[in-house]
Amino acid sequence: MPSNLTEPAGRTGPGWWRSAVVYQVYPRSFADGNGDGVGDLRGIRDRLDHLEWLGVDVLWISPVYPSPMADNGYDVSDYHDVDPTYGTLAELDALIAELHERGMKLVMDLVANHTSDEHPWFVDSTMSPESPKRDWYWWREEPNNWGSFFSGPAWTYSEGRAAYYLHLFRKQPDLNWENPEVRQAVYEVMRWWLDRGVDGFRMDVVNLISKDPELPEAPVLPGQRYGNMRGSVIDGPRVHEFLAEMHREVFDRYDRDLLLVGETGETTVEEGRKYTDPARRELDMVLHYEHVEIDHGTFKWDVRPFDLGRLRDRFAAWQEGLADVGWNSLYWDNHDQPRVVSRYGNDGRWRTESAKLLATVLHLQRGTPFVYQGDEIGMTNFPFASIDEFDDVEAVNYYHEAIAAGHDHEDVMRSLRAMSRDNGRTPMQWDASPGAGFTTGKPWLAVNPNHTEINVAAQREDPDSVLSHYRRLIRLRHEDPVVVDGDFSLLAESHPQLFAFRRRHESGQLTVLANFSGTEADLGELVEECRGELVVGSGRGPVMAPWESRVYRR
Repeated sequence: MPSNLTEPAGRTGPGWWRSAVVYQVYPRSFADGNGDGVGDLRGIRDRLDHLEWLGVDVLWISPVYPSPMADNGYDVSDYHDVDPTYGTLAELDALIAELHERGMKLVMDLVANHTSDEHPWFVDSTMSPESPKRDWYWWREEPNNWGSFFSGPAWTYSEGRAAYYLHLFRKQPDLNWENPEVRQAVYEVMRWWLDRGVDGFRMDVVNLISKDPELPEAPVLPGQRYGNMRGSVIDGPRVHEFLAEMHREVFDRYDRDLLLVGETGETTVEEGRKYTDPARRELDMVLHYEHVEIDHGTFKWDVRPFDLGRLRDRFAAWQEGLADVGWNSLYWDNHDQPRVVSRYGNDGRWRTESAKLLATVLHLQRGTPFVYQGDEIGMTNFPFASIDEFDDVEAVNYYHEAIAAGHDHEDVMRSLRAMSRDNGRTPMQWDASPGAGFTTGKPWLAVNPNHTEINVAAQREDPDSVLSHYRRLIRLRHEDPVVVDGDFSLLAESHPQLFAFRRRHESGQLTVLANFSGTEADLGELVEECRGELVVGSGRGPVMAPWESRVYRR
């Protein structure tokens, strides 16, 4: 076992993550250290100066475990090693040690709802009904009507077992958490990584680990072929029991400052309160989906226009709902989302202004901000021209299913361009060179053509850049207790253009004003908020410019 178990020199103590900023790296696309066109651990280490300069406290890396890459690493075939694509276990140990030396922490992405269908646990489970791991996964002689999250049925037949197994995600069979042996195996994995010096976990789709054990038939929505199983798998009947057990079996055994973040898609504020209530000892914070689904219609690919009112309402609901218990996570982008500047902002004339506005609104709410690689320079969606340019299994599956169902090609492509996860997975744009500074080889996914304009090198020394703006916001969080500990109150709740809110604390007050539109916005009565010190932005008058944001301190 490595000897790099020293605590990082940065923020420590109970609730240290409240004043922290987390930076997510998608390893395939962040930095390529060996020139093969795929990002790796060496590349991440080579770019730590950037993260330290930016001021982030925690590095979260998406999975680097061995995997057949059916879902770019979220299909894990070995929890105790590193895939050669990304490097070696020794290189990961070195990354942990260097992060700690710089005062930063490392959070690993852990997928515990399911494994790859090539994981030895699953291979063993398929052997026969007498296998020692026969009940480690969900098996049925006859499947129900559930559909997979990535299109198609949620069940596949196994010849060896002569039965069907459940996979909410294709080629990723679901672990049966009802089996205590499964839970203990997961806890052993977590302790193994914590013993190597990892500082916590982001738990992938953790609110799916408990299913209704009856696996009932699900309602079929209009236009859908398979049943919508969400009511039987999201925030399931024993999920809180399982998470409390996890905390006792894993986190309570360590006298270190650790972090446990749960991805809880489609959860509610009420459930979020339970997950993050410190007295329940389950999760420190949750990554919910409500604010990143306001442009969804009946399903993800049914893209609707941006609605400021819905965005404002959803943010306020979580701010108010967790005000007296628990803690919010704050994010726009991640490896599963398109770029927010193209989605809720303006990626044309007002790209810089809207990128700054989106950062300001997010970072100054109550909660811990998550910066996804490229957010800090205002990266945009990719101009996909054909289906052959997509890598995302979800997007490709949907395209073929939709075309087979008779949908118009251009309508389907329009939805994919707007919502595909590949938008967030294009290589990080470090400079204007042909490989964007990401690689000297051929990148695994095409670099966005606008990298010649939008890149770290072009923004690093520019005090008015998006990058410099992010750095100022992070410094403000570290220095001003209002940002961390102040309460939240929404202002101008029905204004058609403005998202405005106030943060109050015994040490002072901050007011955030943001014009979510390409036209000027009259502040009206909010002009009274402009009497304080302007700490973010440059405007002063009663009218806000398009996509302008301001923060005043009293």
